[in-house]
Amino acid sequence: MCKIWLLSLLRLFMPRHCAVCGDGLCEDEEVICLKCNMGLPRTDYHRLADNPVERALWGRMPLVRASAYMFYSKGGDYRHVLHLLKYGGRKDYGEAMGRMMAAELAPSGFFDGVDVIVPVPLHPRKEQHRGYNQSECIARGVSAITGLPVDVASLVRTKDTETQTHKSAMDRQENVAGIFALRQSGAFVGRHVLLIDDVLTTGATVTACADALAGVEGLRVSVLTLAVAVG
Repeated sequence: MCKIWLLSLLRLFMPRHCAVCGDGLCEDEEVICLKCNMGLPRTDYHRLADNPVERALWGRMPLVRASAYMFYSKGGDYRHVLHLLKYGGRKDYGEAMGRMMAAELAPSGFFDGVDVIVPVPLHPRKEQHRGYNQSECIARGVSAITGLPVDVASLVRTKDTETQTHKSAMDRQENVAGIFALRQSGAFVGRHVLLIDDVLTTGATVTACADALAGVEGLRVSVLTLAVAVG
């Protein structure tokens, strides 16, 4: 009872607001309000075999399946969720959206057969500056729903590259070529790895991750991102 009272008092002096519309959040709402949740531009790609995300990654890795939770556009209202997660210090947004995404995808069997979740790594210098890895936050949220372990030690980022924003597809690919390395060679032998990132644009980053895992015997890869860029 005391905990509930203290939480209510905290909400009184530090009210929570929807990341999309700015309205106050109810007690059982996280990140976005019910109205904005209903309007969330979901892709529903997890329901579609050979969906556009999978087609974008065909031939680039031993792909089992791939999906993105929602569409992202630079002028869209929902961009605020991703912007605050990545640049606004709201790591809690990543975990909450990861839980929401996993809860909706799980009944479709999307996570069936997956052995381990691997968030796309940040370079240590960038992660220290930001204070967290937004992809790891999303992965932790997914793990909370699925019970799958998260591995943040085996795959590392060895180069601190420029941001991918405003780069062409070819420049993105060149920018991330060879920037990841597998630190524990036996970690993924015979395993089904789920790579998780915040936004999929050209697929260059997750492909570079998969390239670092190339040669691992019996490796299978699935990909899940919080958003896929459109427009």
